[in-house]
Amino acid sequence: MEQIRVCTYDGPGAQPVIRSVPWPKIPRKAALIKVGACGVCGTDLHILKGHWPKPLPWPFTLGHEIGGVLVEVGSEFSEDFMSKKLGVGSKVMIPPLMPCGHCYYCIHYPESANKCLTPVYYGRYLGFDKAPHLWGGWAEYVYVDLEMLPGTKIYKLPDDMPLRLGALSEPLTSCIRAFNRATRAGGSKWGDTVVIQGSGPIGILAVAAAQEMGAGRVICVGAPETPRLALARKFGAEATVDIEEVTTPEARIKKVRDIIGGFGADLVMDCSGHPSAGPEGIEMLRDGGTYVEMGQFTDAGSIETSWHRICTKDLNVLGSWGFTGNDLPLGVDMLYRTRNKYPWLEMQTLYPFSEEGIGRAVADAMAMKTVKSTIMPWPELAE
Repeated sequence: MEQIRVCTYDGPGAQPVIRSVPWPKIPRKAALIKVGACGVCGTDLHILKGHWPKPLPWPFTLGHEIGGVLVEVGSEFSEDFMSKKLGVGSKVMIPPLMPCGHCYYCIHYPESANKCLTPVYYGRYLGFDKAPHLWGGWAEYVYVDLEMLPGTKIYKLPDDMPLRLGALSEPLTSCIRAFNRATRAGGSKWGDTVVIQGSGPIGILAVAAAQEMGAGRVICVGAPETPRLALARKFGAEATVDIEEVTTPEARIKKVRDIIGGFGADLVMDCSGHPSAGPEGIEMLRDGGTYVEMGQFTDAGSIETSWHRICTKDLNVLGSWGFTGNDLPLGVDMLYRTRNKYPWLEMQTLYPFSEEGIGRAVADAMAMKTVKSTIMPWPELAE
């Protein structure tokens, strides 16, 4: 019987181990996805550093930024979450968090279904021991089963969309939802000046999303210059502030305000997850501006700040966590529509599917040598 290779980790600080599992039988509502590309997310790095605040089913397979192609489908596996037809050969992606559709939040507050009480999580909460052992994107194939896990959601990608590009749709959607949160709260409008804190993959994606969603000016604060800040400018940031050169909060606040002129930014979004970002960011805002926190995806600890500043500056402060099922098509559409406008694929540094390759992908991402480390189980599929 044909074997499938899958990467697992035994716990924080462990090294990747590639195991072989048998080719699964595909029931009527199931499918097998051949992985063309899967990104290394900041969440994956936090998990491997031991920062994740909830219990995890070690050993398990990481990876949730997946672009793949259907190679086997069951007789009743015929369409995606948006009712687009699927079949063998369809390009697809699957998000990590898949709301169940039946809990309190899914029913009563669908716009907050990202807070589903019983979600399906690929690449995080499905342990390797659960057959058929293919529950994350750092593998040659991923298994999905709508009967076993009814909350599962599949999204069809355009037929001519590179799978490398499709693998960016999940993190980009997080940025789009965060900006939409600000818009719905009355804290963002066409032509606004936006500051992005953080120049990692989410920060770079947010630079593009801000422009596509109407920002007039975008400034990015982060490090290092190469490759990250240089790429932020390629993506359209009119200016960048290097925190390795501008080393104090006071100096960074002044630098940003000098670039913007006037009274400060209309909107500041934290994509860094660093505890220092919030207190700095609110001082980069004009009075009455909006601060969006989407970087604190894991618990980085308490942040020392004076809430008097939030009050006296009359600020909107919003948190944004992931996205809902209906947000995902917005990310796919933006990537496809702007595929020749932004240097999307320049974000990605490619690594082979091997223990050594995956180990390097993770280490380079942790060292900020890359913007988006991307694992390629089947490189011929990714373009």
